[in-house]
Amino acid sequence: MKIRYLNENDDMNAISRIYEKSWKYAYKDIIPQSYLDSIPEGKWANTVQRFRTLVMTDNGVPVGTSSFCPSRWERFSGYGEIVSIYFLPEYMGKGHGGKLLEAAVDELKKQGFDKILLWVLEDNHRARHFYEKHGFTCTDEYIEDNIGDKRLREIMYISR
Repeated sequence: MKIRYLNENDDMNAISRIYEKSWKYAYKDIIPQSYLDSIPEGKWANTVQRFRTLVMTDNGVPVGTSSFCPSRWERFSGYGEIVSIYFLPEYMGKGHGGKLLEAAVDELKKQGFDKILLWVLEDNHRARHFYEKHGFTCTDEYIEDNIGDKRLREIMYISR
């Protein structure tokens, strides 16, 4: 397993497939199935380069990705933000996520961010446990979201 930055030679559709498969697996029973089933192939291919993005590869094949940036929230302007961490389902639960999260945190620290935040769906207990296990603490901050005509709450975690 290798972690490196996304580059112009990467197949953005392959990176988008990581998002697509991860959403369909991780958000089952959280986001309406009809919405998950309607995610088009390549949905994230044109947006994945908006942020700094690390890619984890297995023998050169992308299997996971993490995007990060300075906080997008004015109120938390001194924070770095983990925007996403997604894996192909067959790579979940094997310790790879912790390594990718650590690499993204290290990159944000190199950019001068001592405080890091991220948002997670309140009902995504697997992800919440993952972030808590890796040193993030749930806060009282939340945002309301609507995905697939379902009201959802995203809660903010910060690094300890």
